[in-house]
Amino acid sequence: QVQLVESGGGLVQAGGSLRLSCAASRSISNINAMGWYRQAPGKQRELVAVITRGGNTRYADSVKGRFTISRDNAKNTAALKMNSLKPEDTDVYYCAAGRYGSTESPNIDNWGQGAQVTVSS
Repeated sequence: QVQLVESGGGLVQAGGSLRLSCAASRSISNINAMGWYRQAPGKQRELVAVITRGGNTRYADSVKGRFTISRDNAKNTAALKMNSLKPEDTDVYYCAAGRYGSTESPNIDNWGQGAQVTVSS
C-alpha cells in the first residue's frame, strides 16, 4: 500500500496553466504505472495520463499536446503539467498508482483523495 497526496489544484482562466503534484508515502521505484485520472460529478472516472518506470507514456486524446505527465522516483513524486486549459477540463483529478500496471492496463491499486481543478471561461 502507498498513500498518495495531490496538491496544486485550483481555479484558473481558460488558456491558463496548472501543475498538479502527487507525493507518495513510500518509494515508487517498484510501482510500474503512475497515473492521473479525472472525474466529474455523475460521470465515470477517466484516464488522463499514465507513465511507467521506463518513461513510457499514454495520454487521453482530449489532452494530448496540452498535458505532460512526469515522475521522479528519487523524490517519490509524480506530476501533471496542464497547459492551454479549457472549461471542459474542470474535474476532480486523482493521482493513481498501479504496481503491476502498464500504459495499456494501468491496473490501479492505490488512489489519492483528489484535487479540484476549475477552469473558468
